Amino acid sequence: MNPERPRPDRTPTAGAANGGFVVEAGGSVPGLARPAFTLHQPAAARVPVIIAVPHAGRAYSPDLMGCMRHPAETPLRLEDRFVDAVAREVASSCGAQMLVAHAPRAMIDLNRDPRDFDLAMFSGSEAEKAAMRRDMPRGGAQSARSLRGLGLFPRRLAGIGELWRAPMRPVDAQHRIAAIHAPYHDTLARVLAEIREIWGAALLVDMHSMPDLPHGAAGITPATHVIGDRFGASCGRDVVAAAMGALDRAGAACAYNRPYAGGYVLDRHGKPRSGIHAVQVEIARSLYLDEALEQPGNGVERQAKIVAEMVKAMAAMIDTSGDALSQAAE
Repeated sequence: MNPERPRPDRTPTAGAANGGFVVEAGGSVPGLARPAFTLHQPAAARVPVIIAVPHAGRAYSPDLMGCMRHPAETPLRLEDRFVDAVAREVASSCGAQMLVAHAPRAMIDLNRDPRDFDLAMFSGSEAEKAAMRRDMPRGGAQSARSLRGLGLFPRRLAGIGELWRAPMRPVDAQHRIAAIHAPYHDTLARVLAEIREIWGAALLVDMHSMPDLPHGAAGITPATHVIGDRFGASCGRDVVAAAMGALDRAGAACAYNRPYAGGYVLDRHGKPRSGIHAVQVEIARSLYLDEALEQPGNGVERQAKIVAEMVKAMAAMIDTSGDALSQAAE
């Protein structure tokens, strides 16, 4: 699938309502007059960091909601519910750039390979499906995530079952990729390259949230924060160590790559040998949402403070260690 991509709106608008950030809109949400994402850039960035929030989008079109079998439950289960509220405070505190998706994960998952889809979701002729299969990696074989129903287009969830009333048309899949997925990742790659050009290195913090993890054996306290770096592939070790140290000092129960190691975002953009580091951060939703886990709660400010200190610790490491630059020279 290789449709024409919409051009981003590169005419920034700034104002007090945006917290002093210049905002650039990009992409579009099919069925709505809304951008698929916005890039928030401080007038003078203080750290070589961009914070990305791919799964908190809440711009649901009427058509998308009408196709859901369980419209009351599906958005709540798929979203990293209001983790963008935490991200905004972190970006403001650190002077970091921020990329926030508004298109919901139910429409397309920005943390999946654009070829990682479930052919069983689609209507269309055999010729159309054959063309889609040719676009898929591994000779058309589905990934483990897609088989579980959580590919590029989420299909099913545990405890809910099938999410959609009818199959998707291939043309709709093409439209979503072109309008949302492609411009989002193009923008992220562009900004990371710009940061590296200015600072000599760049850091991507991909922010997510998670349900509370179960207690382990012998009453071991479950992690409240998980740092993922694709098992060392997407970020320098010293940078990750700085993140873990900051979380430990804040009293957070932190885990490393278990159960979340990161996904397509880190695979695509994390290039530590070229001076671009990328980590995924998962925060337990109960720490910053209300008791119903539906709206931002009293914990937003505390979690933002914790994550901001973590970001500053990581930024100081890549800015002062010279590790990224020496690796790039190699």
